[in-house]
Amino acid sequence: MEDNKTLHQQLLEAGVHFGHLKKKWNPKMLPFIFAEKNGIHIIDLNKTIEGLDEAARAMKSIARSGKKIMFVATKKQSKEIVAEAANKVNMPYVTERWLGGMLTNFQTIRKSVKKMLSIEKMLTDGTMDSVTKKERLTLTRSKEKMEKVLGGISQMGRTPAALFIIDISHEHIALAEAKRLGITTFAMVDTNSDPTKVDFAIPSNDDATKSISIITNYLTAAIMEGLQERANVKDSDEETAEEMAERSRGLEITEEDNEGGRRGGRGRGRGAAASGGGAGRSAAPGGPGRGPGGGTGRPGAGGGGSRPGGGGSRSGGAGGGGNRPGGASGRPNPVKR
Repeated sequence: MEDNKTLHQQLLEAGVHFGHLKKKWNPKMLPFIFAEKNGIHIIDLNKTIEGLDEAARAMKSIARSGKKIMFVATKKQSKEIVAEAANKVNMPYVTERWLGGMLTNFQTIRKSVKKMLSIEKMLTDGTMDSVTKKERLTLTRSKEKMEKVLGGISQMGRTPAALFIIDISHEHIALAEAKRLGITTFAMVDTNSDPTKVDFAIPSNDDATKSISIITNYLTAAIMEGLQERANVKDSDEETAEEMAERSRGLEITEEDNEGGRRGGRGRGRGAAASGGGAGRSAAPGGPGRGPGGGTGRPGAGGGGSRPGGGGSRSGGAGGGGNRPGGASGRPNPVKR
């Protein structure tokens, strides 16, 4: 409440409450008019504070989302104030002349901006040293002329998300283009204007320098808060991403250690199995097998000679051929049934 009283006093001292003559009023401004004095309408500053706070919250939200707000003020008493405020928050602005189609025909305007930037680059990097003095002078004048009109939007790559206009009656072309494209509009609206034409109307004196300055600076401070919040959120997101990356690297290292341990265990298991297998294979060779009807069998590696009727018994010849009954080959004769 104290802040509202302080702001109310500041608005009163700046002359924000002074409207136009009664004969020039717009009937749609009736809800924002407090009284009439000496043929001049007096604006209700409570309504001004309400509209100002609402516009400030909306601008803060737009700035926090990373979108652009274009400042439009071609009136003589507002040019320097608006240009300084827009440069403070790095927002585009138009303070010289509103070119027809600056929003609805933005691609063509963008080509002119690129031409201006290319001429500026040629003048700075020494490319123009080889041309004549007259050509250099012509290009310099062309660049200065374009910079005067387009300098405020040279860094704007696309149409803005919102427009802040001072005196919508004077900037009716910009307002019409914004409405056609569905762009959000904020404006200082005096008693001779229609407040229903803009999305966020701030009833105030749009002719006095002090009034324009206090309203513009208040909204600029809101935009700056939104940009600061966006920067803080971005920093916290980066810190969170770094923490997650460190955690993932730690998990990878742990997985590598676990995998190395498993591989080492498998290697030790295989070595033990191999040594056990070698011990089993190195068993003593089998003894000589002796068949009941044949000669002595040859000792075989791994116990082959222990079989009855081995290789030696097969070499018995016609005398019986080892321990197997039958002919010379040692095979049994088929039994007839």
